[in-house]
Amino acid sequence: MNTNPFADFKAAGTEQELAVFRESIQSQGFTAFRLLLEGFRDRLKQFSDGDIAAVNKLLAQAKQLFPEPGTFSPSWVNIWDEFERIAAYKQTVLETIPVEEREGEWQVLLDNPYTNSDLVCYPGLSFLEGAYLYAYFRSDLKQNEYIRLQKIQNLVMAFGSERQEEPK
Repeated sequence: MNTNPFADFKAAGTEQELAVFRESIQSQGFTAFRLLLEGFRDRLKQFSDGDIAAVNKLLAQAKQLFPEPGTFSPSWVNIWDEFERIAAYKQTVLETIPVEEREGEWQVLLDNPYTNSDLVCYPGLSFLEGAYLYAYFRSDLKQNEYIRLQKIQNLVMAFGSERQEEPK
């Protein structure tokens, strides 16, 4: 096995290869499983329209190979459910926004108007970055929170270090 468990997982094509992979991850423990999850998270960030079925298949396979990810770390008890929600929400974004409208700058906004917590904004994103962040945060919205993925159409920007001039 090389240093990329996710690549090894994707390359395992037969039941026997998957069984060997599972044994390898289990014998290496926490670090190997963490690297597998990092590979999954990268895949969730990068997948686009034509990859939805393949991503869902990989998630189903991983869930079958490692039905109790909490044995590696209690923080991963629900990791497969989280990844499935992220994939589903990102799929919704991909199906909602046509390919021809995806160029340009995007941002994700999170807010709860019923609390005094700050508005959270992730600006300057590509469409796929925005779609991933939307899906990531959408999967764990709290009561009264809302999330928006929006394209920046017009932008005026300044930096605090610039010389301040009075508007004319």
